Amino acid sequence: MKRVCVLTVAALLVVPLSVAAQALPTSPAGVNASTAGHSIVLERVLVRINGEIITQSELVRRQIDAIRSRNVDTRNITDANVLKLMNDVTPQVLVDTINEMLMVQRGRELGGKFSDDLFKDGIENIKKDNKLDDAGLKQVMAQEGLTMEQLRENFERTYFVRQVQSEDIYRKMRVTEEELRQFYAAHKDEFTTPENVTLRELFVAAVAIPGNDVRPEENAIAKTKIDALRARAVAGEDFVALVQSSSDAATKAAGGLIGPLNLADINPTVKDLVANLKAGEISQPLAMPRGGYEIFKMESRETPVLLSFDKVKPEIEQKIRESRLDTETDKLIMRLRGQSVIEWKDDTYKQLYDRQIAQAASASK
Repeated sequence: MKRVCVLTVAALLVVPLSVAAQALPTSPAGVNASTAGHSIVLERVLVRINGEIITQSELVRRQIDAIRSRNVDTRNITDANVLKLMNDVTPQVLVDTINEMLMVQRGRELGGKFSDDLFKDGIENIKKDNKLDDAGLKQVMAQEGLTMEQLRENFERTYFVRQVQSEDIYRKMRVTEEELRQFYAAHKDEFTTPENVTLRELFVAAVAIPGNDVRPEENAIAKTKIDALRARAVAGEDFVALVQSSSDAATKAAGGLIGPLNLADINPTVKDLVANLKAGEISQPLAMPRGGYEIFKMESRETPVLLSFDKVKPEIEQKIRESRLDTETDKLIMRLRGQSVIEWKDDTYKQLYDRQIAQAASASK
């Protein structure tokens, strides 16, 4: 999603911005570096949305996360820099926070429940994705000042937002047969199988004097040897046997086998060398950057095939639905916002919020 900002553990492994929390004022009005050293009350209520509150401390956490998402180098950051960054991100953070709360409230109306089992599954996924054990996760969370309760709240918000998308957007979204076919016709490259090739390599190294670079005469010996081996292969000798008796490549034990590989992903030089080879044909020798020469045999190649419309129809429908998700989410949030009671306790933040909403509305026209 683009605008419903769901906080996840992606920020766990980012350099801390503890200086930010120390530098924050209670209101963005008149922010300057001189406020950085003052003590601050962070539990002030900023706004109520249908009776639920957003506090100053919640805003601080989200401002810091927004700055982290910009990959800011915090090694030599000053209080003045932090304050500027905070002011830069605050309008969109306010919008994102309220949008998310509206979605979560809607999710609760739909009867969703975030269970202990779902939370446990989420924790296990975090540990797996970040290669952490229980102790490692606790250490990272401690470094970031993130409690298990806050982590659960993050997960719960994500759960409710996805539930609303499923029930109020995806379930009601209609994609016609004509739209599916038009997408298929316009994106055939996405539904064409790759041109995969399987190669065998035979590498002859240039033998240099230990401690010295390869000399031209040593490279010439390698070239003579590879030419002779290629001639034997072209004449019909078993390529695998030649590899196992003469190759200096790490793939020698496997008969020089490489692949299957997507031809588009191969090193451009090698790709140009083998692109036009038919199965069973041998390439010309390729000079290697550090000396020596290599030849390739085209073991097999798969011709690209355009998958049938019926086979990829479910994938196309999913792609179309995903492409509409941001727009439909914005429409839903506008409806929820219009049905909600939003009570601001700080007029400066209200002005920032209203201005950001107006700018977004203008940009979408």
